Amino acid sequence: MKLIKIFVYSLAIFFNSTLLMASEYVGDQPCKDCHAKEHQLWQGSHHDLAMQEATSQTVLGNFKQAKFSKKGVTSTFFMRNGQFMVNTDGTDNSLQDFEISYTFGVYPLQQYMVKFPKGKIQVLDIAWDSRSKAEGGQRWFSLHPEEDIKADDVLHWTGPNLNWNYMCADCHSTNLKKNYDAVTDTYNTQWDSINVSCEACHGPASKHIAWVEKKDTNIKNKGLTIKLSAANINQWQFNKETGKPELQNASNASHSKVELCAKCHSRRAQLDDKFVPGNNFRDHYLPSLLTENLYHADGKIKDEVYVYGSFLQSKMYQAGVTCTDCHNPHSLERKAQGDQVCQQCHLPTKYTSSKHHFHKPDSAGASCISCHMPAKTYMGVDERNDHSFRVPRPDLAKQIDAPDACTLCHQDKKSDWAADAIKKWYGKTPEGYQKFAPALQALAEQDKDALHLAYGVLL
Repeated sequence: MKLIKIFVYSLAIFFNSTLLMASEYVGDQPCKDCHAKEHQLWQGSHHDLAMQEATSQTVLGNFKQAKFSKKGVTSTFFMRNGQFMVNTDGTDNSLQDFEISYTFGVYPLQQYMVKFPKGKIQVLDIAWDSRSKAEGGQRWFSLHPEEDIKADDVLHWTGPNLNWNYMCADCHSTNLKKNYDAVTDTYNTQWDSINVSCEACHGPASKHIAWVEKKDTNIKNKGLTIKLSAANINQWQFNKETGKPELQNASNASHSKVELCAKCHSRRAQLDDKFVPGNNFRDHYLPSLLTENLYHADGKIKDEVYVYGSFLQSKMYQAGVTCTDCHNPHSLERKAQGDQVCQQCHLPTKYTSSKHHFHKPDSAGASCISCHMPAKTYMGVDERNDHSFRVPRPDLAKQIDAPDACTLCHQDKKSDWAADAIKKWYGKTPEGYQKFAPALQALAEQDKDALHLAYGVLL
């Protein structure tokens, strides 16, 4: 029996080693020879520019002795011997010089990173607003403008909440391994590509290259760990009777593709750093629930939740819509301008009519996005749209202490005014699927009727 166990253990080691050898990361350069169009679309995208070494080509901020002051601390951004530098408050609150090693992101803001001892990399909480001057950009600004943050605060840029290895690294580079040693409190963080490259979504490509060379038809998915081919793209068709879109090639692949994006585009806890595209997202990450600190009681975004949690609440997700139905997976741009992206599936004659939106044509109130994807600004300048695609419910807003799409535009009006207008237009109050909102609000407030309301929703 002991010999059998040793044999099985040895076989497992050999099998895992073989798989590892067959699925190595090779970088984006080998991809562009065969996938030139996709590679060109990816270049310059937010994925391509997710993280870069700090050079004169990558740094957007003003390092010409530019100064930024906040709560008695004046930081100076300058150059020294060709290196980008900042003089700012360090771990003991005194002003010190730090060298910028990396850039983080590109638009609408760019952040900067500094190497620290023990392999740690910290992200400055003073960022560069890369929007145009007309938009209020081209300036340094604080991510925590109203707070007086000292070095012993977790929000200080030298603290754990702005530690790149722990907080940010997993989503900005490809095949990243944090390699944290709890005994020595050190990191030896490694990546295969500094940015979000081809293999971040398609998986390690060495076996795929072997398939290209050998044309071995026995290799599954052409040697890739997940199938993301054009043949697997959703096919939609209008139902002439209802005027609504219907998915023609429904499959479980739709949800797996959304979970691939969720690896980074979600508020979640990371369980390990072993995720490979094609894996079950929940085997490696724990997505956050609709807790009151993250979401409003009706499920709309509140704190920074990164799309996935709101999208899962939508009828779109339930119908099989995926991220790539609306966004080009390589350039990341919308597949059409403005509301035209919605009109890929929703008949313009029905939904652009004033009988639907009751606003002047081409106004903000006539926009699908303004009404069904209201935006909220994070990190000072980054406006992001809610992806739960809700029916506007101003009648609920006051009850659950939440914003509504109507008064986000009509800021001089109250939710009651908007609710009355909607009821007058439609002869009723469209409820949508937010019937759980009063129950969640009651639970958050520990109301005596909370359990009764929750039971009613379950029924």
